[in-house]
Amino acid sequence: MTAEHQTLALILFSAFVAVTLGITTWVSRNRHGSAEEFYAGGRLFSPLENGFAIAGDYMSAASFLGISGLIALFGYDGMLYSVGFLVAWLVVLFLVAELVRNCGRFTLADVVAARMSERPVRIAAGTSSVVVSVLYLVAQMVGAGSLVGLLLGNSGTGARTLAVIGVGALMVVYVSFGGMRATTWIQIVKAVLLMGGAITLTVLVLLRFHGNFDQLLSSAAERSGHGQRFLGPGLKYGGDWTARFDFMSLGLALVLGTAGLPHILSRFYTVPTARAARRSVVWAIALIGGFYLMTIVLGFGAAALLGPDQVRTSNASGNTAVPLLAAYLGGGAESTGGAVLFAIVAAIAFATILAVVAGITLASSASVAHDLYASLKRRHAKQRSEVAVAKVAAGGIGAVAIALGLLAQDLNVAFLVGLAFAVAASANLPVLLYSLFWRGFTTRGAVWSVYGGLVPAVVLVALSPVVSGSPESLFPGVDFGYFPLQNPGLVSIPLGFLAGWLGTVTSADPADEAKHAETEVRSLTGAGAV
Repeated sequence: MTAEHQTLALILFSAFVAVTLGITTWVSRNRHGSAEEFYAGGRLFSPLENGFAIAGDYMSAASFLGISGLIALFGYDGMLYSVGFLVAWLVVLFLVAELVRNCGRFTLADVVAARMSERPVRIAAGTSSVVVSVLYLVAQMVGAGSLVGLLLGNSGTGARTLAVIGVGALMVVYVSFGGMRATTWIQIVKAVLLMGGAITLTVLVLLRFHGNFDQLLSSAAERSGHGQRFLGPGLKYGGDWTARFDFMSLGLALVLGTAGLPHILSRFYTVPTARAARRSVVWAIALIGGFYLMTIVLGFGAAALLGPDQVRTSNASGNTAVPLLAAYLGGGAESTGGAVLFAIVAAIAFATILAVVAGITLASSASVAHDLYASLKRRHAKQRSEVAVAKVAAGGIGAVAIALGLLAQDLNVAFLVGLAFAVAASANLPVLLYSLFWRGFTTRGAVWSVYGGLVPAVVLVALSPVVSGSPESLFPGVDFGYFPLQNPGLVSIPLGFLAGWLGTVTSADPADEAKHAETEVRSLTGAGAV
């Protein structure tokens, strides 16, 4: 892009940052600093507002940049992410949303600790939530680096490093000064912008093919260099049995992981009732479903109009396919129309990253302060000191995410999010479902369930080709990849459920029947809910 076009894109970036900082400043002047205000926004949001915020929280850089890039490079196999991310919401709607809203207060640990010994359960669940959040944050950081590097016409490490550090600094500001209320409004604004941008690009792609989706697919297959194989399964997850097991592992992680994501669960506490939580999910499903259908058009559109080679040349993992497609649809990167459309889409993608990192950072800092800090003090911390700890934790988590984001710059963002989903499904979902539905579940079972899923998931990722053993790994120069699958979900998710069952049946202390009955009544009726 020319210097004038780069300036235009930077102006749009700056405008969104200024608006979001203005929202944060306004909110920080109109709140009283309590834990309920900081963590849950006072529980004052309507189902429609919260539905848009959930969609804004969920439609991350992985969705907008990563999925479309994977479809552009691998065709049908890339669509697994779109399908998995959407189907996962059925689990949330039918099994989690209302029950979590009735049983908890701010975090996942609140639900589990309602009928268990609080301290060990909160430490376990809080630790797991922080690990999942950091993995999710890394994906957003990688997306920011790819985007700004492309914008500045520089794919070197300098531009990416500055982008990652800048996003990390902004997310700490949003969380520390605005809390949940500012984060929610930033997510609502981002959801509206993202849907508008996706609709515009989808319409422009379909107009190129006169509304003929079959012609779009045929052109994508022809341009891909793989022919009809591009439109069938097996291009990425085919061939040997290792790839097929990887396919199953990824699918399992995507479908089950959403219900265990801390930043998604925390959104159910921002509405006044369980009924509002359920209606929020319905609104979110409608928005998210429409969006993921559009990512399919955008992915195949990038393959048909640009070709996988051009996408791969810009970014080996395909993270820049959508901005490149926008420039092409506007008339080319050198034209004013192409530069304007590219700048708008890049700004929307950057807004996507900022909104998502704010939500994740808030959820993870809440876990540190509300679960870990309060438990390790051996007595409940005062609300004001707990909020202060959450603000400090946001800075620490931001620093860790920045460091890991710089390390993982060459990995696809959708793939990185798949790892976060696998850890969430392995460590958080088993303990959540057992706590809600198993009468005999015990404290030992809860602790074993969390660590029994968390530790294998993290260890298997460390021993997988993601970290070492291949040119695309984090450490390509060494090889300790003893686990052949790139996603650990197929092994770690069953281990999480098995550990929870084993810990319960071997526990010397029986389950507290009275607390279970109280929790069951509260979860189903809302009686006694906060």
